[in-house]
Amino acid sequence: MTDDRLDQLKADLLEIALEAARRAGVLLRDGRPDDLGVAATKTSPIDVVTEMDIAAEKLITGYLAEQRPEDGVLGEEGAATEGSSGVRWVVDPLDGTVNYLYGLPSWAVSIAAQYRGETVVGVVEAPAREETYRAVHGHGAFLNAQPLRCRPSPELDQALIGTGFNYVRERRAAQAEVARQLLPQVRDIRRSGSAAIDLCDVGAGRLDGFYERGLNPWDFAAGDLVAREAGALTGGRPGTAADGDLTVAASPGVFRVLQPLLDRLGAWHD
Repeated sequence: MTDDRLDQLKADLLEIALEAARRAGVLLRDGRPDDLGVAATKTSPIDVVTEMDIAAEKLITGYLAEQRPEDGVLGEEGAATEGSSGVRWVVDPLDGTVNYLYGLPSWAVSIAAQYRGETVVGVVEAPAREETYRAVHGHGAFLNAQPLRCRPSPELDQALIGTGFNYVRERRAAQAEVARQLLPQVRDIRRSGSAAIDLCDVGAGRLDGFYERGLNPWDFAAGDLVAREAGALTGGRPGTAADGDLTVAASPGVFRVLQPLLDRLGAWHD
């Protein structure tokens, strides 16, 4: 594919992702029932799915199928089709489900488009914050209409770091131990409950860095691109890309210190 055709494809995918995320965000914001409860659990009794997660994924995948029926889809709530176009959508219809269940504002719709295995478009819609993050590979990242740039790198002891905890008890215990050792070495640690928002907040300069073990592709695909296009570095263990073992994102100076430190602390294993 020529560069011009690839740029046009990215533009088309961005438009579709923005509209799908907007529609799902409206559904989740305006359609939340007062008596919202847990519809199912996943990895543990506290890893929950609500009826709204399921409804939002159905809305998104239906819209994607209408617009681009030959694309593949990977969704958190079970959507999985191969596709034949070289494009795959990676969808988290509601990142931060527990926040949403409790009425807290840190939740988002996360939609990424991958072309031949590379993430080329990312959209994170955070309706309760009235914010839409978007990024196109090679074309920067934006919050609403404003271009994003990550914060200049402080020394690690002045860095504000975000993280998250898994819902499996044994993994949470290991993550708590990593956080215990890391906390005295940084300014402070924040835990929002939405990895997609945390990654975008690195790109927006609201966090100096973020790390978490146990994320799935739909948790980080869009936010990782937003952070990178805003000038942050992202990865997993040293020399690897972000994955389920470890996801790290930070401004460049912080990343170069934080990533090897997390590796030494064993943040990549239970």
